[in-house]
Amino acid sequence: MPSLNANGIRIAFDTAGDPKAVPLLLISGLGLQLTAWPDEFVEGLVELGFYVIRYDNRDVGLSTKFEHAGTPSLGLAWLKSLVRWPIRPPYTLEDMADDAVGVLSALGVARAHVVGVSMGGMIAQLMAAKYPTRVLSLASIMSSSGRRGLPGPAPAVKRVMMRRPAGDVDAAIEHGVHLLQAIASPTYPTPEKQLRRRVARALRRNCCPGGVVRQILAVAASGDRTPQLRTIAAPTLVIHGAADPMVPLACGVDTAQAIPNARLEVIEGMGHDLPTQLLERLLALIDAHTHGKMTPDSTPRLFVKQ
Repeated sequence: MPSLNANGIRIAFDTAGDPKAVPLLLISGLGLQLTAWPDEFVEGLVELGFYVIRYDNRDVGLSTKFEHAGTPSLGLAWLKSLVRWPIRPPYTLEDMADDAVGVLSALGVARAHVVGVSMGGMIAQLMAAKYPTRVLSLASIMSSSGRRGLPGPAPAVKRVMMRRPAGDVDAAIEHGVHLLQAIASPTYPTPEKQLRRRVARALRRNCCPGGVVRQILAVAASGDRTPQLRTIAAPTLVIHGAADPMVPLACGVDTAQAIPNARLEVIEGMGHDLPTQLLERLLALIDAHTHGKMTPDSTPRLFVKQ
């Protein structure tokens, strides 16, 4: 897979579609590699006429790792957050937003539509706030503003996330499957065999548990991004699942309320994943949004999809 130099690190990337078409940048979530984007979703974007760019965030996949920084203690970070002591991560979400812009620059792309999921949505938000001339539109999916007081993951999800699998590959696959099942869309389930193949494929490509912890620390240290969100001028679509057990719906509502003229789309039965059954709907939303077929209002409206 090709890689490029951006923001002082090596970043693995992939492109699809005609380089002369309108660019669309996909930003992955916590611990997810560029291959986590469903192939059908990428192909659908290409069919809609986009030049699709996706990449491995720092510390995951085939991009630069920050192993020299060690593996931070999440317990200590949690205690610091409780007493509001500063958390000093090896890098920040703003650094990761700089990475995203660096990818575009290295590929000679001046402006792009930007779509981010979960942590990728947070990175995309900061990118739109910090680099307004580089973002044609923003789509923030299953993400959050980081505002204190918003609900966190459901207890069942927390329990799975806190488990540490044994060192063998089979245990790592089992843990990955359990996590995906815990955050999955209840109305749109993915067969276990498919989840198992997905996890095994990701582990074969790369496995860096320390990188995931360092990314978690970057999210925790970013705190409340509401002030930055209020400066976003790009047309913004916020998509959130009503049944999201990882980043509850209130986080999506709050994000849309913080971004001027943002449009909020709530999908009933959707959790914290991109199930095959919803890809056509998501593609239609992004198509309409990027082509200006959604008229923003001064106050976000709630559209519940049945």
